[in-house]
Amino acid sequence: MRRIGLGTMRLTDGTDDGTQEGARIWRAPADPTDAIALLRRAVELGVQLIDTADSYALGENEALIAQALHPYPGDLVIATKIGNLRPSPEEWVPLGHPGYLRQQVELSLRRLRVDTIDLLQLHRLDPAYPIAEQVGALAELRKQGKIRHLGLSEVTVDQVEEARRTAPIAAVQNIYNLSTRDHDPVIDHTAAEGIAFLPYFPLATGEHARPGGALDVIAAQLGAEPSQVALAWLLHRAPNVLPIPGTTSIAHLEQNLAAARLQLTTEQYPDIEGAA
Repeated sequence: MRRIGLGTMRLTDGTDDGTQEGARIWRAPADPTDAIALLRRAVELGVQLIDTADSYALGENEALIAQALHPYPGDLVIATKIGNLRPSPEEWVPLGHPGYLRQQVELSLRRLRVDTIDLLQLHRLDPAYPIAEQVGALAELRKQGKIRHLGLSEVTVDQVEEARRTAPIAAVQNIYNLSTRDHDPVIDHTAAEGIAFLPYFPLATGEHARPGGALDVIAAQLGAEPSQVALAWLLHRAPNVLPIPGTTSIAHLEQNLAAARLQLTTEQYPDIEGAA
């Protein structure tokens, strides 16, 4: 699989003013033309992993993907997430009731127009329910053929292992980037166990991207953009890392995917990682 995918959360910002300001992931765009064009261009460029969630615009994000890409190419993995309520534009509330999770899988199947979800991830674990109950509900649907692979999001190593006692876990999606590396132990553990790691917000680079900083200097050496170097660093971090940068711009999409061609030297990688 090509290792840089596409996160689609931004496609349903619904600001309708040409900016990201005030985006709440609450509504699909009034005119989906640009979003559809971006999704189709991603597939043309060889993207093989597209990530969404039932909570992005109350399911409209999933429906948008189906509108743009169904019937899906055989090598395209559509990953979605369930387990977050959206009672208002400002709220994201975990809900792990097994019956609710089963219902949301059925709704995602309908919106994505598929019989089997390639990768179904628990968007958040709900502390009100045992992990075995939450994962077990999805494992039953996996046995029925409605889910191909199971994943988790924002979890620790211990939680991954607890979930694996109930069902195989194929992927973990946690926040991870140059500025936010709290999940280093999770990357190392999943790499050792053959589990994919999908870093979300992969381009949050913070101070690393300042003028004259490590990213800036190395980007100039490579004739690339700092954001591309940040993605190349992620790909170098571990072989199981599959970044899913999001964008509403086809130009940025092409730029992100071109990062896979960058080759960091043994000197450049630690310079980036150790930059303050």
